[in-house]
Amino acid sequence: MLSTHKLTAFYGDFQALFGIDLEVATGEIVAIIGANGAGKSTLLKAITGLVPAHSDAVRFEGQAIGGRAAYQILSLGVAMVPEARRLFTSLTVEENLLLGGYLKRKGPWTLQRVYELFPVLGERRRAPSTSLSGGQQQMVAIGRALMANPRLLICDEMSLGLAPIVIKNIYDALPVIVAEGITLVIVEQDVGLAMRVSHRLYCLQEGRVSLAGRSQDLSREQVSAAYFGV
Repeated sequence: MLSTHKLTAFYGDFQALFGIDLEVATGEIVAIIGANGAGKSTLLKAITGLVPAHSDAVRFEGQAIGGRAAYQILSLGVAMVPEARRLFTSLTVEENLLLGGYLKRKGPWTLQRVYELFPVLGERRRAPSTSLSGGQQQMVAIGRALMANPRLLICDEMSLGLAPIVIKNIYDALPVIVAEGITLVIVEQDVGLAMRVSHRLYCLQEGRVSLAGRSQDLSREQVSAAYFGV
């Protein structure tokens, strides 16, 4: 479904990614791990049009999409849950969710389906998004992305700063999302969690892939060596 080919990315003169090769098959959950500054968020931004990339460096369902505008990539069916949620603070929960569906792509995800997935959002649909807990805000961010009815959902640091019980509730929703035909790419700081929920795993270090493989085939020792570069 998604692949990158010798993908590089720059912030001005600073090079953040060095020849990233990545593949995501339809129906997979692929996890990306790495220390702070490893290039994880930059990789997601390059895929989704927020950081410039060469056209053929990113391909989605056979199309070269590198360098396209973010809204064009979204219209193809690639949605992202950004790090730190990035909700519209002046809007209610429901208004934030409705904005996610502004392209009106056909699919199963509606307000009602999001409220079934995360009942607390239905209860607080009229509340300002700023009045929600961190976990509830993360649910809004996920719901907003689902409202775009994507084929591929990319999630950046879903568990960052959240309590363990909240993380469990959010990750318990992933099988429901995948069952609706959505492929997932997740950046996750909890290595053990990333290995448990994913089919395949990529580890980045200093803008390069230091390890890639089927999650069930990788040992914690391999992952630790790739993560810390030892």
